[in-house]
Amino acid sequence: MPSNTTAPPAKKKGRRARLLLLVLVLALVAGVGAGGYWGVSTVRGSFPQTTGEIRLDALSGDVEVKRDANGVPQIYADNEADLFRAQGYVQAQDRFYEMDVRRHMTAGRLSEMFGESQVDTDAFLRTLGWRRVAQEEYDKRLSPETKKYLQAYAEGVNAYLKDRDPADVSVEYAALSFSHDYTIEPWTPVDSVAWLKAMAWDLRGNMQDEIDRSLLTSRLSPAQIKQLYPEYPYALHQPIVDRGAVDESTGAFDPKSGSGENGGSASDGSSEDSGTGTGTDSGIGTGTGTGSDIGTGTGSGSDAQSALGAQSQLGALSEVLDSVPALLGPNGNGIGSNSWVVAGRYTTSGKPLLANDPHLAPQLPSLWYQMGLHCRSVSATCRYDVAGYTFSGMPGVVIGHNDSIAWGLTNLGADVTDLYLEKIGPSGYLVDGKVRPFTTREETIRIAGGGSRTITVRSTGNGPLVSDRSTELEKVGQTAPVGNSAPDRATGYGVSLRWTALQPGRSMDAIFALNRAKDFPEFRAAAKFFEVPSQNLIYADTEGNIGYQAPGRIPQRAKGDGTLPAPGWDSSYRWKGYIPFEKLPYEFNPDRGYIVTANQAVIDPKAYPDLLTKDWGYGARSQRINDLIESKIKDGGKISPDDMRTMQTDNRSQIAALLNPLLLKIDISDPYVREAQKLLEGWDYTQEPDSAAAAYFNAVWRNVLKLAFGNKLPREVRAEGDCINVIPADATGPVDEQREPVRECGERDADSAQPDGGDRWYEVVRPLLKQEKNDWWKTPGSRTDAATETRDQLLARAMKDARWELTAKLGKDVSTWSWGRLHQLTLENQTLGTAGPGVVRKLLNRGPWNLGGGEAAVDATGWNAAGGYEVVWVPSMRMVVNVGDWDKSRWVNLTGASGHAFHDHYTDQTDTWARGELYDWPFGKEAVAAAAKDTLTLKP
Repeated sequence: MPSNTTAPPAKKKGRRARLLLLVLVLALVAGVGAGGYWGVSTVRGSFPQTTGEIRLDALSGDVEVKRDANGVPQIYADNEADLFRAQGYVQAQDRFYEMDVRRHMTAGRLSEMFGESQVDTDAFLRTLGWRRVAQEEYDKRLSPETKKYLQAYAEGVNAYLKDRDPADVSVEYAALSFSHDYTIEPWTPVDSVAWLKAMAWDLRGNMQDEIDRSLLTSRLSPAQIKQLYPEYPYALHQPIVDRGAVDESTGAFDPKSGSGENGGSASDGSSEDSGTGTGTDSGIGTGTGTGSDIGTGTGSGSDAQSALGAQSQLGALSEVLDSVPALLGPNGNGIGSNSWVVAGRYTTSGKPLLANDPHLAPQLPSLWYQMGLHCRSVSATCRYDVAGYTFSGMPGVVIGHNDSIAWGLTNLGADVTDLYLEKIGPSGYLVDGKVRPFTTREETIRIAGGGSRTITVRSTGNGPLVSDRSTELEKVGQTAPVGNSAPDRATGYGVSLRWTALQPGRSMDAIFALNRAKDFPEFRAAAKFFEVPSQNLIYADTEGNIGYQAPGRIPQRAKGDGTLPAPGWDSSYRWKGYIPFEKLPYEFNPDRGYIVTANQAVIDPKAYPDLLTKDWGYGARSQRINDLIESKIKDGGKISPDDMRTMQTDNRSQIAALLNPLLLKIDISDPYVREAQKLLEGWDYTQEPDSAAAAYFNAVWRNVLKLAFGNKLPREVRAEGDCINVIPADATGPVDEQREPVRECGERDADSAQPDGGDRWYEVVRPLLKQEKNDWWKTPGSRTDAATETRDQLLARAMKDARWELTAKLGKDVSTWSWGRLHQLTLENQTLGTAGPGVVRKLLNRGPWNLGGGEAAVDATGWNAAGGYEVVWVPSMRMVVNVGDWDKSRWVNLTGASGHAFHDHYTDQTDTWARGELYDWPFGKEAVAAAAKDTLTLKP
């Protein structure tokens, strides 16, 4: 799955230097083969020492590192600085190559490791300026205490690197050394801070939806586009917070007020509920140009369709975005997470239970690193006793629990980005009829093996001109269909990006504050610093309380709703500020006794005045979790920790419950198709790996989407290689039915193409199933198929196409079909395992695993229906926290603790993860000691 890699090579282009490929084949084959150039001793030379003693100059006292049977470390120290020094040392032992690649990516310096092929990616990342913002955060925003921890962590990393050659750190460096000299630089505190920018990028909200809506205007009407982006179904899918309102007298959110359960329906989705203007208001505005080197005039934003112009240029922007390494997963509707917490009155333990499983890109090694950080004696001077999931390269624990509280995260999905079409010229850009100068800076990109490239980054008042990084986007003014009333197009348009993460913040402070929090007020105080990315935070404590907080820096727009690119030449579309933290939704001990967050809407807009986003996940997973909880607690039932685990692996298909009854009613005369149709009889909609019915249904669903929608979408959003015959429009726009069709192929990476089949598409299809003659069911005929005019005709054709597709993939005998054979997970090494000869992949990658679950199921092994059935995001870890009885908590990681390709802990947790099972999670001193297999003492 190249589009999910955390580092080079570039996705879908396969741009790997031929020399490096040859080197990797020779080096890795030689290294692994007995008696080869490296030999086994070279491969094992980078494995960490996990027993005995190691002396570190930076320490002030002894530190113990106890590792369990899976290599998961628990660290014990006498002071906070030593605790974080040891964390840096231990993470570097297991994961430094991953850390090094990640910091080069966040700094736009991949070319220094991987050569010329990464220059364009680096140029885009330099344009965004993640590293510059991280530096400013460190210099000006973070607390002195946080900076002390970051410095201690860096000291620990550098203590590990001291006197080690790159080949002694990881086998990948030995491979790189064949193509060029590479020197590992010391770790810095800013390297850690920059990682949060990469995390925020992949969780940035609706930018892709904003682009896609614009691209769709080349082929669909505004009414059709609206159908493809339906309103959130508040009446069907419960939002996170079911009541509450902002107190006008205090300006604070009151979770106890509101209109009652679910807050009612908001099916019309009218923008007056959110106070942000109508959908057409957010389009690129109109105005008249008076002439100058740049043109003048301002926009009224009244013409939405012309407002969405520059399709080819926005398509190019989408391609640029697609080439940026995705650290967490394909951005869009699929990426997300599940978390929920149940109050003690409904649990077998009598204390809260909390579950979390973030849905991210499958990576090798896993994005997460399990770890415990313990002060031997918790006191005012050593306050940490915490365990959970960390990020390699960053101190602290991101998700987990301490001795008083537990917390989990899911992506809130707030709309924190806006694209602006800018009227630009040689001297600057236009705002309200006046030309303003660009802010500029130069960036020099150094290239492995020699040479460099210097770029100029230009920014407007809205943000960096991302269009400068694409030759196509440089031509935006030549063809942008923005209407005659927009500013004169003579000298061109550009596209700028405004994004909350490009402003310095204090999210790093939030991590440590969360780790220390003892109650809900301290938890909320920590959340206030969690500015980007905006996350749903759930909470439980040993006193029996449960809670929720929506944090984040979320913009308030004076005009427009963020769903479409805005006119940069009209200052009324600028952001006017951010929603104050005190006004953001939260809950504490809600009457219902549980809280579910799974990327659904946070709160009904009728109960809340501010716009968080119009592009929520559509709630299929969250409502299923709500239903599962309700089914357990009705009539006095109790939920056990094992029930929580079982819920995490629930794989029921929600769209199958809607569509399957209709498929069974179709009169199929073809005996081969009828044979497949019979698989659906009596199916309970579960998607087990061995289910033939799940395989066939998902193939039918994929083909329904392709026929009804995919073939009608423009090439910029369809999957690369998806080719169809289209009748071109003439010069004035309308389709000329007399013209000969032309072959048109999709351009989007398969992992982010449309229609992706996620729960947005469930809501698109739901009302159409009751409209047998809706225009979406109409498809042209082909050489082998008649045109379809009705729902049942299209469903019959999809069933036929699915039968023959699976015959080609799985064989003629339907009794041998299984969902897992289609729906496979391959874990790919984040750099060298994503391109090049098969021998390299075989050495570094693992799999495949045949998986159950599916798109928008609670067991969210996501796949993109436009691109195929392969797994493109997964529950990247799972945890069930038994609050108060911490040693009875359980967890599992996607891969293992080690980033060393041939280490025992490289993928030792994956089989357990694939079965939906969990490991014991020791926390107390006695439990950790009992589970320890290796003990390492770090001494000053």
